[in-house]
Amino acid sequence: MNTNVQINPVNTTTGMLPPEAQKKIQGWIRSRHLICSGNFYIFETVDYSAIERFDDCITTLGGTLINVDPIGKIWMGNHRQVLLYRAKASLHTPCHDLKQYWIKYGNYRTRFDENV
Repeated sequence: MNTNVQINPVNTTTGMLPPEAQKKIQGWIRSRHLICSGNFYIFETVDYSAIERFDDCITTLGGTLINVDPIGKIWMGNHRQVLLYRAKASLHTPCHDLKQYWIKYGNYRTRFDENV
């Protein structure tokens, strides 16, 4: 008797399921924190814990975080500057519809782009 039952794969380090990771990434696409360039996803934020959540999502979907760089300071209000972080990840998504989702709802510039 074969008792091997296939259950949805769960990332053991984060406990996140792929549908949850995909929903979070879709939210970042809509909010213009995340842009797509080929198989690379570029995520910009002022919150470093968001970078950690982005890493968890990318890892859950089978990708890899390549690097995280502080790219400068931006003004929040009139009296405070905060660091802006840019994370680059590689995610080959033939079985996910994230690329098509980005084409439909995404943008070529993040919300922090100064040229907007």
